[in-house]
Amino acid sequence: MSVNYGSRRTVVGAHYGLRDWLSQRVTAVLMALFTLVVLAQVIFSRGPIGYDQWAGIFASQWMKVLTFCVIISLAWHVWVGVRDVLMDYVKPVGLRLVLQIFALVWLVGCAGWALQVLWRL
Repeated sequence: MSVNYGSRRTVVGAHYGLRDWLSQRVTAVLMALFTLVVLAQVIFSRGPIGYDQWAGIFASQWMKVLTFCVIISLAWHVWVGVRDVLMDYVKPVGLRLVLQIFALVWLVGCAGWALQVLWRL
């Protein structure tokens, strides 16, 4: 005779847990490393920092690509956080869907604008 202590728990949800946790950490580390690279370039530059020197930091192709990768990482980092907050706190499905679509469109627009700024398209 088996004894059942409590009911079986039904787990529901999207099951994004570990993947989202890991993506948040990886993107955060990438953004922190990028910040250190930019700070090193600013600290070791000669003279006062003006527009020409600041633009010079981002003039090389490798820095443009790295910056755009960090912008994509930032957008992904933000999307995971916003999506989780909306899933936790916005209960009406229609409103949550509208807010998620707005957030996605906004993030894609910001990434597109960053692409335009970096390569002056």
